[in-house]
Amino acid sequence: MATLNLSSLQALAFHRLSSSFPQSTPTLSFNFQPKPFANPRPISLKPYVSEKPRARVVALAVKSLGETEAVAVSPEDGQSAGELPSGSGVYAVYDTNGDVQFIGLSRNIAASVAAHWKSVPELCGSVKAGVVDEPDRETLTQAWKSWMEEYIKVSGKVPPGNESGNATWVRQPPKRKPDLRLTPGHHMQLTVPLENLIDALVKENKVVAFIKGPRSAPLCGFSQRVIAILENEGVDYESVNVLDEEYNYGLRETLKKYSNWPTFPQIFVDGELVGGCDILTSMYEKGELASLLKK
Repeated sequence: MATLNLSSLQALAFHRLSSSFPQSTPTLSFNFQPKPFANPRPISLKPYVSEKPRARVVALAVKSLGETEAVAVSPEDGQSAGELPSGSGVYAVYDTNGDVQFIGLSRNIAASVAAHWKSVPELCGSVKAGVVDEPDRETLTQAWKSWMEEYIKVSGKVPPGNESGNATWVRQPPKRKPDLRLTPGHHMQLTVPLENLIDALVKENKVVAFIKGPRSAPLCGFSQRVIAILENEGVDYESVNVLDEEYNYGLRETLKKYSNWPTFPQIFVDGELVGGCDILTSMYEKGELASLLKK
């Protein structure tokens, strides 16, 4: 058996690192079966480059506030003279004097600007918008911060609409209504078929959302998303908990037959079925839902 002493190898192969080892390091040795000599693979040392956070990279893709072109808002109908994007991103609203009044972020820039025009038309003269591709909460926030920091650096202050406590530009959440009950109770005899009650309910109310769980705490992600969209649109709507077996007993199966739609949630507008979560989300992101609700 041959003996290999690593002390000599240390001196040859790791000469540049020898100063970092304690001088009193003991000698290591072990026995092994000799093998044919093979050239060792060269080791390539490359400097470590840390990746920038994705949110920062996406934010850098958005033009700065100063580089973005302003689009005038028509005083007749609140629509832009050019096309405002319906996508997600950051936007800045200027008054007729060219002063920034508010910098916000939105999942639908065009819909947000339209809502501002409706509430404060006198403060909406023009708009700058920057669309964020593949947005998530972090990237949208980073894009918004970059515009805010740029504005503050130039002006030395935050826009009036972004000041703490200012409620002019931020839509206040509507007070939550209680969920509707279609029957007086599970053990009470109905004098009208349940399908007739559903028909009367959706035709007598502008918007009705049949969801899983109460509107204050939906019990599935799709229902939660639907409620968030309706409340973000600021629409007055009614909700019905299809899981309430005491006051809405038999509703799920009856509603499936009535609407010819197999899943929940289900959203009705003006007595007609719009669809479920996917359809409502798509319409919301394209700005189509706001137009439908205004009819």
